[in-house]
Formats: sequence, structure tokens, C-alpha cells
Amino acid sequence: MTTQEMTNGTAGQATAGAGRPAGRPRSEKAEKAIIEATLDLIAEGMGVAELSIEAIASRAGVGKTTIYRRWSNKEDLVADSLAALKAPLPPVKGVSVREDLITLLAAMQTEAGHERTRCLMNIAMSDADRYPRLMGRFVKTAVEPRKQAVRDVVRRGIDTGELRPDVDVEMALGMLSGTMIWYTKWGNGEITDDLAERIVDQALTGLAAD
Repeated sequence: MTTQEMTNGTAGQATAGAGRPAGRPRSEKAEKAIIEATLDLIAEGMGVAELSIEAIASRAGVGKTTIYRRWSNKEDLVADSLAALKAPLPPVKGVSVREDLITLLAAMQTEAGHERTRCLMNIAMSDADRYPRLMGRFVKTAVEPRKQAVRDVVRRGIDTGELRPDVDVEMALGMLSGTMIWYTKWGNGEITDDLAERIVDQALTGLAAD
């Protein structure tokens, strides 16, 4: 091969390479397709036990090796897919405990109102005993940050004097988030736009007569 031919070949390779998309966006696109495929299959009624890497790869339009390069097993993939259902935590303004708690509970209500999310969570929870590691990962990545956000607001309220110094933080968390789940998951009571506000106000007021 002549020097000129080698030069032309190198230039051609450079031109071809310049036309290729960067590797990172392609990787992100594949990951999104895999997660969406996983969620779609579960939402259609496929339990975690029945779900297979082959089915996910086929639905996502990728090879199995593409999935295994990112997730070493099915449980990790399902956990990450379920976590992807959770929207980022809304920022709290720190103006008042009441306003911040309403913000966090309203986000819970919005998430629970998505039919796909509700269906997927019901299926995932039904497999919790069979796949404790999966649920443990999901709780750590998606549930615990939301619980911690409520704890932080309650503790701040104690520090600022907005709440009593003897408030049981975990009990307050259970009362607030548990009541929202009582309404949105179990269908008890009327779900209105001001549900988060009503729950927070009732918790802050208490049940005892003055």
C-alpha cells in the first residue's frame, strides 16, 4: 500500500468516525430502553419470577450481553427499574415545617396516582417475600430517601421550636406517610387535591381537645 493510499484510508476512517454518535448517549439510550422494557413487562402482569433477561432483551431491542454489562442479575435490574418510577424528591423551601411536609406528602400522592406505578408496585410487593434482596435494594434507593426527607423536616421543626421537643420522629413519620398510603393505596376516604394539606394539619393539630 502506498503512502497516499494509507493517508486516504486514515482520512476515510476519521470521516466515518466523526459521523458516529458518541458512545455515552448510545449507552444511556440502551439503558433507558432496557428499564422501560422491564417496567412494561411487569406492568403487563409478568411477575418477577416469570421475568427473564431474554424477554427483556427482546422487548428492548438489545442483546442479552448489553443487559449483563450493566446488571449482573435480574433482581438488580428490576430494583433499578422500580426506582426509576420514583420522581426526584421535590425541593423543600425551609420556610415552615407545615409547608415542607405538605410538599413531601403531595409528591407521595402524585406518585401514587399514576396507574402504571400503582400496578407495578403491587406486583413488586407481592414478590417481596420471595425476593427480599430486590425489595431491600428498592427500599434503600427509592423509599428510604423519602422517609429521610420527612425525618429531616420533623427534626428541623423540633430544633426551631415549631414542634414539641418530645416529638417521636419515627412515630410522626409513620402518622404522616402511613395516612397518605391509607388513602391512596387502600382507597380509604376521599382523595382530594388538598389531601396532603389535610393530613399535615391534622397531625400538627393532634386529636386531643384543648
